[in-house]
Amino acid sequence: MNYARVIGTGSYLPQKILTNTELVEMVDTTEEWIESRTGIRERRIAASDERTSDLAEHASRRALDIAGITPQELDLIVVATTTPDHVFPSVACLLQDRLGIHNGGPAFDVQAVCAGFVYAIDVANRFFRTGASQKALVVGAETFSRIINWTDRNTCILFGDGAGAVVLEAAPEPGIISTHLHADGKYHELLNVPAGVSANYEQVLKGEAYTQMQGSEVFKWAVKALGDIVDETLAANNLGKSDIDWLIPHQANIRIINATAKKLSMAMDQVIVTVDRHGNTSAASIPLAFDEAVRDGRIQRGQTVIMEGFGGGFTWGSILLKY
Repeated sequence: MNYARVIGTGSYLPQKILTNTELVEMVDTTEEWIESRTGIRERRIAASDERTSDLAEHASRRALDIAGITPQELDLIVVATTTPDHVFPSVACLLQDRLGIHNGGPAFDVQAVCAGFVYAIDVANRFFRTGASQKALVVGAETFSRIINWTDRNTCILFGDGAGAVVLEAAPEPGIISTHLHADGKYHELLNVPAGVSANYEQVLKGEAYTQMQGSEVFKWAVKALGDIVDETLAANNLGKSDIDWLIPHQANIRIINATAKKLSMAMDQVIVTVDRHGNTSAASIPLAFDEAVRDGRIQRGQTVIMEGFGGGFTWGSILLKY
């Protein structure tokens, strides 16, 4: 049985920085309120001609460079996104073409919003476990700013754009040790975009298909779900909290991150935090943070990492890996 291990990471952020100072001029809020409630100081916004596939390509090429392999060696591409270029084809297929891979292996998108990267890793990992993949590219990429109402201070202060990627290869021992996924559609109205192709399409035509969120309810649910998934992950692998070197949480809100770290009894210097500079980049947030910590030397080979995400649906899950 094959296992999967990470051999390359990459990320990309758009050039435009939107600061809290600029947001205060757009909506009725203050810089102090935004930072105290969310921990966010700035976020990146894609240019008008930048698509999700553009961001994904930049991050992917950087991950492939670190991995030291060519795109043609890939036999699987999985992209996690909530903001695809088109209804179809998938961002993964567009990315496959951009990378010059033709008549290649499967390429498809996964949609689990902010838990999307965790879901995508789980799917790719199953390909490795069955022997169906030897080298795979897994990407989280979003142009989330396109589904934000910039007059709604409940949501516009939170989100940003970006992409992160990892390259996986088959290995005799597990790099990805375990994955744990959950969902509960009962809570779909607490965090959603209530318009699409087959429902409320007129909002799409008007350019009003925006993210809606009941923030306090989502916050309470996220803290509980992410705390529970930590316990589940540790128990499933007979590990204690002290066995974890790094926590990479979805970068939604510093208060949620702090609560999860407390649950793990981890000092904040063991937690990778990028929310202050990236905002909430949905499916891109975990791989963006992972790449940053690998490249700056904090995360070292042989260390044990928990990644965890929570998103609309509700969806949530975790990845336990040895880097």
